[in-house]
Amino acid sequence: MIVLAIVAAGLLQAASPSAQAPAQAPAYRAPRTKDGKPNLNGIWQAVNEANWDLEGHSAAQGPVWQLGAAFSVPPGLGVVEGGPIPYKPEALQKKKANFANRMSLDPEIKCYLPGVPRAIYMPYPFQIIQSTEYVMMSFEWAGGLRTVYMKKQQAPADSWMGWSNGRWEGETLVIDTTDFNDLSWFDRSGNYHSDALHVVERLTAVAPNHLNYEATIEDPKVFTRPWKISMPLYRRIEKNAQVLEYKCVEFAEDVVYGALRKVPLK
Repeated sequence: MIVLAIVAAGLLQAASPSAQAPAQAPAYRAPRTKDGKPNLNGIWQAVNEANWDLEGHSAAQGPVWQLGAAFSVPPGLGVVEGGPIPYKPEALQKKKANFANRMSLDPEIKCYLPGVPRAIYMPYPFQIIQSTEYVMMSFEWAGGLRTVYMKKQQAPADSWMGWSNGRWEGETLVIDTTDFNDLSWFDRSGNYHSDALHVVERLTAVAPNHLNYEATIEDPKVFTRPWKISMPLYRRIEKNAQVLEYKCVEFAEDVVYGALRKVPLK
């Protein structure tokens, strides 16, 4: 009887949920700065096709057919959560017109600042420089610079990159950005916003060289509801990793001002 009782007890323990559940790995906790906050300093980069189109898309001919495959559109799974971008009907028509005329309208072609969140997932590195009162983001594209104020401040005016105030929620840096102009796009496919854009970003270190990035986008003039994108960001770990100078303005001068030339370029 004693042997049977021991066997029965062993079977019950093996069948219990707690016995079957694998041990949960502890959540990653980033190294700390001097003030005890998660240390997000470093050079980071998105590795996806979101700059071409936030939504899922197939490979396609590029806008400059003379370049052949060199500027064709790579396929992408998309980074929008919960279905397509929820445009209002009239706003969707403008998005389609943007795409049709992208070679003359896309701000990237003219080397304008990319706005938020596009600056994060353009195919170039950017650096996070963190202090107690500010978090700076230095972007390779167009020498863009973004300041996140950790002590809330008011925007003096609307701008391409908006005005960003930050706070910490545990392991996550939350950035609330408003006061945009209406000039930037979200990607090369004509996805756009108005000056009512409001973006809330969340950056969380989930591994030593890996951030999780989320952005909730709200614009009642253009969209029927808020919507969200998410993606991983990866640390550049080369020994000499750095954000290099990419002053693209000189490459765009003829695009922007070429019509003023007395003798047009051939």
